[in-house]
Amino acid sequence: MLFILNNIVGVLKKIENAGFKAYIVGGFVRDFYLNKENSDVDICTSAKPSDLRKIFGDNISLDQYGSLILTENNNKYEITTFRRESKYLDNRHPTKVKFVNNLKTDLKRRDFTMNAICLTSDLNYIDIFKGREDINKRLIRMIGKPDKRLKEDALRILRAIRFSVTLDFELEENLKTAIKQNSHLVNNLSYFYKKKELEKIFLSPNIKKGIELILDLGLDSSLELKNLEKTVLTSSLIGIWTQLDVTDIYPFSSSEVYIMKAVKKLEEKDLNDVHILYNNQLIVLKLAAEIRKIDPNIIEANYNKLPIHNSSDIEINYKEIEDMLNDKSSNKINDIIKDIEHLILSEKIENKKNILIDYISKRYN
Repeated sequence: MLFILNNIVGVLKKIENAGFKAYIVGGFVRDFYLNKENSDVDICTSAKPSDLRKIFGDNISLDQYGSLILTENNNKYEITTFRRESKYLDNRHPTKVKFVNNLKTDLKRRDFTMNAICLTSDLNYIDIFKGREDINKRLIRMIGKPDKRLKEDALRILRAIRFSVTLDFELEENLKTAIKQNSHLVNNLSYFYKKKELEKIFLSPNIKKGIELILDLGLDSSLELKNLEKTVLTSSLIGIWTQLDVTDIYPFSSSEVYIMKAVKKLEEKDLNDVHILYNNQLIVLKLAAEIRKIDPNIIEANYNKLPIHNSSDIEINYKEIEDMLNDKSSNKINDIIKDIEHLILSEKIENKKNILIDYISKRYN
């Protein structure tokens, strides 16, 4: 982190040498104080976007809200001009942004006290809202009135829970009450952002606390998370999502949807049945086992013992059967392959070409 810090200090000094104020702010400072690794760097400054472009030239890209991404020494930093936000739209986005020269005004718009601590280029803390005190108390406290701040941006509800889980901090009581009263506001968030925050919670070693918080604060219904209270913790994230029945709600890749639906189909199946093992991918079988609290290592061992794992393992192929019978009926040949698959898996016939030829000749000629 010290290497990253030295590079950031260099960026701050460039801005200061141009006559402006600049500070490191947000999660990097919080984690620096906690002695935790973090490479996600935010900088706030009195310099306006046009000033920053003059300082850094083509190394920056601007967006419409006055934020920019600076690429410097193969590192990326987000830089925002001090600003005031107002008139929030859809409980998420400010419709009005005004640049200001006052650091405190800028920090007031941030979510929690622990995320509003600044570091100067001399590595001194500026802590207007006593964020370090709250960190020492392991407490997540909202800047301003929680009810008003959550109504401005409902994503703060999920961020509060996520930080409580990943940092193992407690929610300040007024914040907790406000979350309960405004839990319905998460309905207005996009599924993309909800999924992003939930996955950080589900990936945490402290996931049990996350699930308990979501249930206790009444967010499971608004988040459309069915069966959350019955969810079995699995070694993979997709195992958690599978149990929540959200494949048609939250955004997933086609391969993820395939796996989740395949696992669901195995809910009542005998996972040690050779035909179930043969007809499913190992990742699907092991996930299904975990969810049902069956040792996945046993399932994997049984899978590996199968005499064949797909039709290409059969010692006689489609063309050979076709030539052997002088019959080009695809339905018939496919039925023969299914027949010998079943016999091999059931260990009623050995997977040897001469034995298979003999069987097919007697059975189908």
